[in-house]
Amino acid sequence: MSRKVVRTSKFRHVFGQAVKADQCYDDIRISQMTWDSNFCSVNPKFVAMIVDASGGGAFIVLPLNKTGRIDMSYPTVCGHTGPVLDIEFCPHNDNIIASGSEDCSVMIWEIPEGGLTTSLTEPVVKLDGHSKRVGILSWHPTAHNVLMSAGCDNVVILWNVARGEAAVRIDSVHTDLIYCACWNRDGSQILTSCKDKALRVLDPRKGTVLYEREKPHEGSRPIRAVFTSDGKILSTGFSRMSERQVALWDPKNFSEPLTLQELDTSSGVLLPFYDPDTNVVYLCGKGDSSIRYFEVTDEAPYIHYLSIYSSKESQKGMGWMPKRGLEINKCEIARFYKLHERKCEPIVMTVPRKSDLFQEDLYPDTLGSEPSAEADEWFAGKDAPPVLISLKEGFATTTKSKEFKVHKSLLKTTTASAGTQPDSSGEVQSLKKEVKDLKAAIEELTKRVMELESKH
Repeated sequence: MSRKVVRTSKFRHVFGQAVKADQCYDDIRISQMTWDSNFCSVNPKFVAMIVDASGGGAFIVLPLNKTGRIDMSYPTVCGHTGPVLDIEFCPHNDNIIASGSEDCSVMIWEIPEGGLTTSLTEPVVKLDGHSKRVGILSWHPTAHNVLMSAGCDNVVILWNVARGEAAVRIDSVHTDLIYCACWNRDGSQILTSCKDKALRVLDPRKGTVLYEREKPHEGSRPIRAVFTSDGKILSTGFSRMSERQVALWDPKNFSEPLTLQELDTSSGVLLPFYDPDTNVVYLCGKGDSSIRYFEVTDEAPYIHYLSIYSSKESQKGMGWMPKRGLEINKCEIARFYKLHERKCEPIVMTVPRKSDLFQEDLYPDTLGSEPSAEADEWFAGKDAPPVLISLKEGFATTTKSKEFKVHKSLLKTTTASAGTQPDSSGEVQSLKKEVKDLKAAIEELTKRVMELESKH
């Protein structure tokens, strides 16, 4: 008689729970676009959601504590002339957010401390370089002011945001629509999936293909993929019979998956959210009403099912809180912001433990907000590991009020280096003279108008 041994895992009893109704964000007109993006981005200060807007594209940015019913007249970020398709907060400055749109542009915005009081229409920087709509954005995890965008023109652009310019343009690799693009942990590689049914690992600065796998999933529906902490690749896709699948790959041996598991027959694309600190991956399907979570390990079958969170309402999008924004004293290991038709509902994932002490096994050192390289250094070839922080301090002073050090203001770096601000006294003097001459010309014209009117 062989006894079946239950695999031990500290995450086996993780349970998800929706917050109380008064802690949700209500009456928000979530965008009706069919694009497969998250439609939501969140950090320890703000939650941002793409909303419906007449005559262009817009998204709303709310301080985390502004819960309840949101007034229809609440200010939005509305500088795009076409619908917004993707938004992402900068990991190195909680007040900076990027947006990509159907109008082919990428815009960088600075959200005032405490949130918006009036609608924002002028971005800090506007990045033009795509010829079709921009549907994917991803900030570099360790280099300051480096942003990746991918458009429906099958082009990936790496931007030096501080200079407001495209530093690398990868336009000869992808033959069809790009479904997803993401960085590895230190930002030295890019992973993309494409409509041509290929997964590719790229060198971001050279734009060359390091590893490639054709048809990681046999089906024709979109494939999503993320790097795991040890450099492996976790992908979600569909079988030839339209069953949803999850697989784990070693890019150095791309011929066969380490494991490939079939999940169900739902039609929604599975968005993977991977936590490199705990090796837990959460799979959220567009249009699903559930979140499945799995643990990724070095032992077969490599992807171990943990549990599932289910609710009544289906999700239109999903935001994922960085580790430094969680409530450590409640053993919270993940928090999602789930978008419904007119509502954003936080979902809290917790490990049930009675101890009030800091749980070191749940909270290893995690990614902080301090970059380890500047944009110019990174484009010049510098790769640096992420700067990690301990959450123990955050536990002692409650996570909500803890301020993390942010890098120098993006606004200053962009205006100075993009040349939008006069930096020498000579330029200032010439501008003053120009203004003076214009005033004199206006006075002269006003006099002539008055003289002509008096004659008539």
